[in-house]
Amino acid sequence: MTAGKRILVTGAGSGFGRAAALRLAERGHHVIAAAENRPQMTGLIQEADRRGITLQVENLDVTSALHRRQAHTWDVDVLFNNAAVGEMGPLSEIPLELFRRVFEVNVFGHLALTQGFARQMVERGSGRIVWLSSIAGLTANPYLGPYCASKYAVEAIAQAMHDELKPLGVQVCTINPGPYQTGFNDRMGDALRVWFDRARSFSAEHFTTDLGVEVHLADDYGRMTGESQKDPEEIVELFVRVAEEDSGLFRNFLPADRIDEVKRQQAAIWDLGQ
Repeated sequence: MTAGKRILVTGAGSGFGRAAALRLAERGHHVIAAAENRPQMTGLIQEADRRGITLQVENLDVTSALHRRQAHTWDVDVLFNNAAVGEMGPLSEIPLELFRRVFEVNVFGHLALTQGFARQMVERGSGRIVWLSSIAGLTANPYLGPYCASKYAVEAIAQAMHDELKPLGVQVCTINPGPYQTGFNDRMGDALRVWFDRARSFSAEHFTTDLGVEVHLADDYGRMTGESQKDPEEIVELFVRVAEEDSGLFRNFLPADRIDEVKRQQAAIWDLGQ
């Protein structure tokens, strides 16, 4: 194990980020666990105390220029761009303010944060930037368009940044999880109920796509995907491996049993009809 790295994890208040921040701290790294709000920060501090580990807990909303300026004063070897929000629903109907919010957090906020740390890493001649992408950054399914669009943008940013920074000593990679039991999908379903009215919808149906994907817009998206969601432990272990390794793949995808399916869907786009 490469010990003693300085690691910043955004979105450490819940899900993958929370578990990974605590695990990395247990393994002897200096972890900055960045959470969006005070209750999440309190929970992290209490859990770190319970485990007897040292954890630097900070308030960081990646969409806040003030918060980002403060973050850029920290020395960081590994940046995990992990924080994310999700919205779902028909692209023809979703309120644009919700769509914009997804991009502000998942894309613009993290890019602005990354720019400051990229400069720091290039000047030092080393560092690693990890973008939390998704299976949704590789395949776009109906009614997941808002979230997929943001993760497709993350993929493009990460790929271009990889080529731009590799000659300067900075590594860039992605982690692409499929559906895991973190509560994220359930919250996306809850968010849908705030604005979506099935009785007034003109584009929500149950159907099978040209790529053979059976879809429907459920009233509870979390329940709809519940049976397919997996234990997040293997993603937490992937976070640890990516943080500690000195080299590795650009794309890190789990679960492994979905890789062939994703590749088939990507290839099928080339022959997709009107």
